[in-house]
Amino acid sequence: MAVYNIKVSTGDRPCAGTSDYLYITLIGSEGESQRTLLDNWGKDLARGKTRSYSVQSPQTVGGLLLLKVELDPLLVLPEDKWFCSKIVVTTPEGEVVLFPCHQWVSRGDKVELRGGPGQKLFEDAHPVLLEHRRKELELRKQVYQYTTLAEGLPKFNSFTKISDIPRFISGSTSKKAKVFSATELKLKRLSNSTKNWKDMDDLKSVFRFRSSPLYEYVIEHWTDDDFYGFQFLNAVNPNVIQRCSQLPPNFPVTEQMVKPFLQEGSSLHMEMEKGNVFLCDYKTLDGVPSRVYNGEPLTVAAGLCLLYKNPQDELRPIAIQLQQQPSEENPIFLPSDTETDWLLAKLFIKNADSIQHQSVHHLMNTHLVVQGFALATLRNLPSIHPLYKLLIPHFRDTIRINTLALADIRSEDGFFNQSTIGMAGSLKLMARAHAETTYSSLCLPENIAARGLQSVPNFYYRDDGLKLWHIVQSFAKEMVDNYYPSDNDVSRDLELQAWIHDIYTNTFLENGSSGIPQDFRKVEELTKFVTMVIFTASAQHAAVHNGQFDYIGWIPNNPMMLCRPPPSTKGQSSMETLLGTLPNQGTTAKLMSAICNVCKKVEDLVPLGSYPSERFGEPVPKRILAAFQGDLAYLSEEINKRNSELSLPYEYLNPAQIENSIGS
Repeated sequence: MAVYNIKVSTGDRPCAGTSDYLYITLIGSEGESQRTLLDNWGKDLARGKTRSYSVQSPQTVGGLLLLKVELDPLLVLPEDKWFCSKIVVTTPEGEVVLFPCHQWVSRGDKVELRGGPGQKLFEDAHPVLLEHRRKELELRKQVYQYTTLAEGLPKFNSFTKISDIPRFISGSTSKKAKVFSATELKLKRLSNSTKNWKDMDDLKSVFRFRSSPLYEYVIEHWTDDDFYGFQFLNAVNPNVIQRCSQLPPNFPVTEQMVKPFLQEGSSLHMEMEKGNVFLCDYKTLDGVPSRVYNGEPLTVAAGLCLLYKNPQDELRPIAIQLQQQPSEENPIFLPSDTETDWLLAKLFIKNADSIQHQSVHHLMNTHLVVQGFALATLRNLPSIHPLYKLLIPHFRDTIRINTLALADIRSEDGFFNQSTIGMAGSLKLMARAHAETTYSSLCLPENIAARGLQSVPNFYYRDDGLKLWHIVQSFAKEMVDNYYPSDNDVSRDLELQAWIHDIYTNTFLENGSSGIPQDFRKVEELTKFVTMVIFTASAQHAAVHNGQFDYIGWIPNNPMMLCRPPPSTKGQSSMETLLGTLPNQGTTAKLMSAICNVCKKVEDLVPLGSYPSERFGEPVPKRILAAFQGDLAYLSEEINKRNSELSLPYEYLNPAQIENSIGS
């Protein structure tokens, strides 16, 4: 008689347990065990618990291949789904085999689990295992399909309702909760108001239901030039600024214009040579259609902003042009202009920056791109594939959150439709930007170098981001090297080649100029791509998402929408002009409501490096994971120490606060 010891773990999530009966069947190379009921005294399948059982078979089933899991009802009780975390089997020969599950099981399901170490297609020889791989991917391709959100954008998932998404790829439903009722009621009362703000104190008094130290700092300092420049490095959009060694021909800033704002005795040319001059250019917005507001089309300022790093290491704006083509109606604004002229110019640049941040660097370059990685993984890599085991935790909840966002995208009152360019303009902007997206721009070290930002002081996004990149890269390299010891292992993995081709085709739309690989031939190529995928799904999303309440919550600091066209002459503005340019009370309330919703605390956050869904049972991957977690913990301590000495701490790339996937 062959005895198999079984340990069954139920997930620790709401409603994970069940009162139903659990049956399992062991499938081996020499036969199958009988369908066996696992039944102990007391409740067997309780939330967060592991129970032990034994299965007896007249003879050994041989090498363990698959484990079949089934539920039968207890008496006539209603449907009672079960979330199975994992099952561990110890064979009569003493071999311990992990069968990861991490999915919901319903009555009538016949779930076949594959256990053991990560296996590539060419490493499988048994017909039962090959057929299991084939059927798994065949079913996944039926479930996970592509649809077109808009021309020129990464292909979107085809789910129309949240309930259609398989629950194993989703996280907790706790994130669906709205903002607290008091806040919501207050915003609802304002949402239909067409009144302009009477003064800044009026605006402050309304939006005091939530706060943070940085939010309070923004309210007090949003008009300060040094804080304005600081935000291009360390707020939610550190993706546009670049070193300026030569002025664009369409930005005719003269030495005379900016001389008063430079170090005494210096010149613009000299400061450029020293690497102290920087540019934010919003040319991607040029010609993007805007939405109609009160019967008139709004105007987006596709402007240029020149910044100077002074001897005190402060980054300050020194010249702003609000449209791409210079003309008498498109003057260059300077810090020496009237207070409201200069503030208005800065406001319109921030409007362009906010639109580009939300549409391109947040929604498209993290949410949509990572969703493409997730869909390609689900469609092309079976659960036993080592790359599936490695990457699937980084896609938790991404498809669900994007499906939820789709409703907002299509809504007249949605966040993007409140912007200056509306949703139609945002889609065109994203398509234009996506056509220019390169593989290099998604890899932080290359991105920073290409923008000439290696030596800018007080650039915490770069400092923390590069350290994180190298930690993730080391982790990815060890994992990839473990499963792909040679270039030949990479090139002959047909499932891997299908995966990257799917990404090239459906996420990057066969854009050869992007530099996205169409196949992999070398181990180092795969390591680099895996590093980029993990970094984008975790750290990069955190950098553009986590600070939204801090920096966008005070609407004048980062307005998504401005009601009046940019000034075409100098000396004609007043504080009344500025207040009339800001979104009115109703639009402000709608924008604020959206920001509060996306910036809620995530109750079930899984931090970067945490893998509660155990998928690797082998000692080497476990050791690599432990080293990864240790490196992240050390960096977290280092960032905490640095932040304790800063008046404006940068916390968005602290590993302890980075979600492992895009789940919000």
